[in-house]
Amino acid sequence: MFQPRPQNPALAAAFITVAGAFIALTTLIAKALGSDQFGDTLHPLQISQGRFIFAFMALSLAAAVLRPTFGKIHWGLHLTRTSSGWVGVSLMFAAVAYIPLADATAITFVNPVFAMMLAIPLLGERVGPIRWLAAGIAIIGAMVLLRPTPATFQPAALLAVGAALAFGFEVIFIKKLANRESPFQLLIINNLVGMGISTLAVLPFWQMPSPEQWALLAALGAAMACAQACFVNGMARADASFVAPFSYATLIFAALYDALFYKAFPDLITCIGASIIVGGAVLLAVREARHASSREPR
Repeated sequence: MFQPRPQNPALAAAFITVAGAFIALTTLIAKALGSDQFGDTLHPLQISQGRFIFAFMALSLAAAVLRPTFGKIHWGLHLTRTSSGWVGVSLMFAAVAYIPLADATAITFVNPVFAMMLAIPLLGERVGPIRWLAAGIAIIGAMVLLRPTPATFQPAALLAVGAALAFGFEVIFIKKLANRESPFQLLIINNLVGMGISTLAVLPFWQMPSPEQWALLAALGAAMACAQACFVNGMARADASFVAPFSYATLIFAALYDALFYKAFPDLITCIGASIIVGGAVLLAVREARHASSREPR
């Protein structure tokens, strides 16, 4: 039977911060694979396939060592959850090939807002004025990053918006699964199903990667597996409202990687837009924490 981890907020914060570094690393690798730096450009669907295949291999290796106990698998929920995540990952990988990592990463942080909106029809949740205010603030930040003027508009940024929407759907199905299956089971089944979906989807576009691209695809999958493992361990050791702000370290790492490897430094618009999105998301997290606290037995 699955036993909850002992609470350790400091360790939880460290896990979530490291997860952010790995998540930003996956977008950096995807950006390299989506360019012609190491051979012919790989299609985003092929990059997504590599992410799922090698992540599943890494998690299978961990399962062989840890020998976890699996319970009932809710295949229908896994299929809808993973399909949403696969769409989000593929759109995100496509976006980072054209726009800065920091911009794409910041835009996808709107996903809690989409998840909140989707929870109304899909989970029957009620949304109060504070949550709508937080959503409005985050959307304003996304509009700033889209640079909606004829001279500066980046069409590829809409791919990141689509990714955020898909990730919002994924959050809904993760909520449905969270109380039914153990975290490790969620991870390995997610990557198994994702491997199948992405392999079927990439068939018309698949091409033989160069040796360097194979290595990068393996690194991408390993980085994602590490990110998922760190995230799950962090969430297990502290309240979600406590660890949520530390996830925004992903933005810092994305900007750092972009500066180091592509000499692309965040401009004023990126900083303003990202700050607005984070502000809205933090307001939402604070509101959720207070709401959860008020429902706890005294």
